Amino acid sequence: MPRYKVKAYTEQGDVIEDVMEAPSFNDLMEKIRQKGYHFINAEEVIDQAAQPAEKKKETKKRQLAILGGRVGDSDIALFCRQLGAMVNAGVGIIDALEIVAEQMPNKKLADAVAEVAKDVSEGMSLSASMQERTNVFPELVVNLVAVGEETGELDRSLMRASEYYEKIAMIKSKIKSASFYPVFVLVVATAIVTGILYFLVPTFAKIYKGFGGELPLATQILINLSDGLRNNILTIIVSIVVFVVVFRILYRRSYAFKKGVHKIMLKSPKFGDLITKSAMAKFSRTMATMFASGVSIERALEIAGKVAGNVVIQEQVEKVQKDVTEGQTMWSSMEKTKIFPKLIVAMVKVGEETGRLDEMLDTIARFYEDEVDRTVEGIISLIEPMLIVVLGGIIGGIMIGLYMPIFKMGELIK
Repeated sequence: MPRYKVKAYTEQGDVIEDVMEAPSFNDLMEKIRQKGYHFINAEEVIDQAAQPAEKKKETKKRQLAILGGRVGDSDIALFCRQLGAMVNAGVGIIDALEIVAEQMPNKKLADAVAEVAKDVSEGMSLSASMQERTNVFPELVVNLVAVGEETGELDRSLMRASEYYEKIAMIKSKIKSASFYPVFVLVVATAIVTGILYFLVPTFAKIYKGFGGELPLATQILINLSDGLRNNILTIIVSIVVFVVVFRILYRRSYAFKKGVHKIMLKSPKFGDLITKSAMAKFSRTMATMFASGVSIERALEIAGKVAGNVVIQEQVEKVQKDVTEGQTMWSSMEKTKIFPKLIVAMVKVGEETGRLDEMLDTIARFYEDEVDRTVEGIISLIEPMLIVVLGGIIGGIMIGLYMPIFKMGELIK
């Protein structure tokens, strides 16, 4: 009989982990409900030695199917909206999944949806099948679908998920737009300056060398930079590549390094403010969506911390989750962390005291989404003239350094 590693929480809010046996995933869900637990997630414990060859092939095929490609927030939003609309129109869940799989532009997501349709046709629940593909379907979607199945409001849960991911995609898009412009200008400026130093300056250096006189300091510095670049171009390129590769490896594999980078990002001028506001917007939107759908506040906090996108903030959310599980109020726990703005703490306090926490969280989310808009516009309006001045100053300085000897032609020629 299949064995599952189950994670759930009790009525008292205590998180438990256990290994249970059940003939199928649906039977497992029923067993969990009978014990009075609230499902979080479950993974089948597979004995590789006893696993049949066909099952091994199927597992390997499934693993290969979910490798490669990327499923973005906009893809998940489209999937949830289309599936929710069909379920609401009365289309059977299996037919709806098959139709959505055919229409999905993202190949990885389309394949995963087709596999889910096959699982559901064999008797597995939609949420259980999606749970087996958490690198395609985010935890938030799986939990909302599970709640929708239990309450009989799957279409509403899917629509909430769609609206959520549309908003999250919009926030991420605005952050990218704020960072794309300065990065693009810096890359172009670096390419132009490198081209001038590598190709143009040596030409002028050959001309000035024949003069025999002492060159102006600015011109000599340019020639020295050009010589250094031409003589060490390979070393410079290799160093840049090695730095990028090492940085990416450390960022992915070292939690301490990643945390340090995120700390620096939070403290960086202007962009730190944008990162904080976007994290608060994503946190509040996640909490509002999940809490309104009937997901427990402890589980909502667990997912909201991951969605925030910054491990420093995630750690503080985990502390809040621990305090709430132990019976403390959410607002007092958030206040202790010192990372949540006073506005959020105050509104969460009002929401908890009035029993309208979902409304307060939705208001906070909308406020910070607007704040992200204003911050992005402010950063772009500030950076644009600064980059023009800096780029113009660099190019202008190079041109002056190159042409200064021409203005002193008589002094240089012997």
